[in-house]
Amino acid sequence: MAKFKYTAIDQNGKQKTGSIDAESQDDASSKVSAMGLMPTNIAADGKSSAKATKVAKTKGKSGGMNFGKVIKPEELTTFTRQLATLLQAGLPLLRAIEVMIRQEKNLRFKECLEQIAEQVKSGNTFSDGLLQHPKIFDRLFVNMIKAGEAGGVLDVVLSRLAGFMEKAQRTKKKVKSAMVYPIVVVGVAVSIVVLLMVVVVPKFQTIFDDMLDGAALPGPTQLVVGISNFLRDNILISIGLIAVLVFAVKFALRTDVGSKAFNWCAINLPKVGDLVSKVNIARITRTFGTLLASGVPILQAITITKDITGNIFYTNALTRIHDSVRDGESLSAPMGREKVFPDMVTSMIDVGEETGELSDMLNRVADNYDEDVDNAVAGITSIIEPVMIVFLAVVVGFIVIALFLPIVEIIKQLTG
Repeated sequence: MAKFKYTAIDQNGKQKTGSIDAESQDDASSKVSAMGLMPTNIAADGKSSAKATKVAKTKGKSGGMNFGKVIKPEELTTFTRQLATLLQAGLPLLRAIEVMIRQEKNLRFKECLEQIAEQVKSGNTFSDGLLQHPKIFDRLFVNMIKAGEAGGVLDVVLSRLAGFMEKAQRTKKKVKSAMVYPIVVVGVAVSIVVLLMVVVVPKFQTIFDDMLDGAALPGPTQLVVGISNFLRDNILISIGLIAVLVFAVKFALRTDVGSKAFNWCAINLPKVGDLVSKVNIARITRTFGTLLASGVPILQAITITKDITGNIFYTNALTRIHDSVRDGESLSAPMGREKVFPDMVTSMIDVGEETGELSDMLNRVADNYDEDVDNAVAGITSIIEPVMIVFLAVVVGFIVIALFLPIVEIIKQLTG
């Protein structure tokens, strides 16, 4: 017997932690589930026997609790869709997994599926096997599978889950594609400026020194020449300053204050804030609706949905909504008190509660906001293009004017 520490969620959506004696991680997972809890993480206690520690390490190397994220979201979506198709065709679960193992080309993922198949062979549920690989199958995935197993509709849940993942990936790709253009333009602008400063400006500086006989340069020219000299003479320091700046920004974003400030800016900047808000609402309603439609209890569904939001303001709002629903309120009432959720969303959810079709209404909201995301992305792209062009023209134009001001003086001297 070894001691294992566990983290789990109860029926009210609260997180519970504790320890339990078990023969292995699989045994510990089964015991925690038998307690009416949904385990999210199980690890060998540091004070347990060397044998238990060795087992934990072995599992980590072979893809157990510490199994790294070795597959792309697209691959996981394909696996989910194909497994759903096999089950809908009438194949037993174990047989369907074995078929997926034979055709899987990713060796690490194949090894993971083999371990899940062994779990199913030994009498454990499919969700128990998925729990051993939390970095591949997240809480959303596992909870939906668990709900599908409980309701005897695993094939339906897998199909629904695959659809959810496909739509989420499409939205993510749209947002990423909108960022490609400005990143390319900024990269080109920075390259042009650096080229001008390091190559072109020094040549002009030599001309100025020869022709102006030590006369003072105009202010803009002095600024440009000074920056050029600094970049040429302190190239390593310049690179170091950029690296320090990037590191400082990343460090700040990991702090509570920095993260909150960034999230506030993300949802309050003109145009960008509109896009960020719509992406978050689409993700929240899609996830929440899919979980409810799959049979996950509402409080657990809110807790899981809260974990997938990337903005602290939405996370905090869902935490307050969870507490209100736990205390007996409807979903729409506390949601209406949260400024991050528009009135239209609250109204549609209220209608969904009244008609008993909350999950369908949530998915309709998600569909509407997915379309709005497309429009927001197109709007931002149309604005970014002229802004970037003007920015590049101003920067390059300033450098060019600064370089030609002394030339005007030289021409005056020659003609005088």
